[in-house]
Amino acid sequence: MEMSPALTLAMLGAALLHAGWNALFKSSPDKALENVALAVSRGALALACVPWLPLPAPASWPWIAASVLVHVAYFWALAGAYRWGDLSFAYPVMRGGAPVLVALASAAVFGEVLSWRQAAAVALICAGILAFAGGPRGDAQAGRRAMLFAVGNAAVIATYTLIDARGVRLSGAAVSYALWFFVANSVVQIALGVAGRGREVPAYLRRHWLRAAIGGAFTLGSYGIALWAMARAPVALVAAVRETSVVFAAALGALFLGERFTLRRAGATATVLAGLVALRL
Repeated sequence: MEMSPALTLAMLGAALLHAGWNALFKSSPDKALENVALAVSRGALALACVPWLPLPAPASWPWIAASVLVHVAYFWALAGAYRWGDLSFAYPVMRGGAPVLVALASAAVFGEVLSWRQAAAVALICAGILAFAGGPRGDAQAGRRAMLFAVGNAAVIATYTLIDARGVRLSGAAVSYALWFFVANSVVQIALGVAGRGREVPAYLRRHWLRAAIGGAFTLGSYGIALWAMARAPVALVAAVRETSVVFAAALGALFLGERFTLRRAGATATVLAGLVALRL
């Protein structure tokens, strides 16, 4: 199986959306409450759409449930990585490590053995993504904890990617699968957020509803496109192209958040682009 030019462009769009909601998330005043606000937004958007679409096949529902549970671990590990390490370190390690694990596992799970060219393209993309990570700053113990959380979350991301790839292929309706996943995921995230922060949740929503609405739409679009693509192309290739979001995140950070686009990041961008070119040759 190959990724068509249309699928590649769609996944680059998904990567841009992913970078966009992460930039919004980074600029939020309270990350825990922002996560709940995003869950409300994407859940409401998904819930408004599901009545107009057929249900996913029954065989896919256990995979939706499994993905929702794994995403709880994802947000826990994400919080830990950002607690002990900088965004510029943790994000590339998490997003760059996951496609490597997916590529290694997908041959056994799906029988999708990449050609040498595809494997080389994935390796280039992942190497470029990881090159964006600066070393963890601060004391050595905090750096070790940041690395453990980031690497652990890379494994979590790979796990839910494989789960959702299986589920969406069994669903017979990729869009419906994505929307029902977001409905279920939002219910769990909102319940956890309300249990932890209570009355702060509606107050935060009133103050930051516009950013939550934009971020929720970006989240829905980003992972929805990825799930749609997983039903049509090798999951390792989809995962690798999706994580080019790190390049878009660096560009958005330089343009809007005052972050430096260093020579090392320029080299990392060139490596990612070389991987994308190799994927299309």
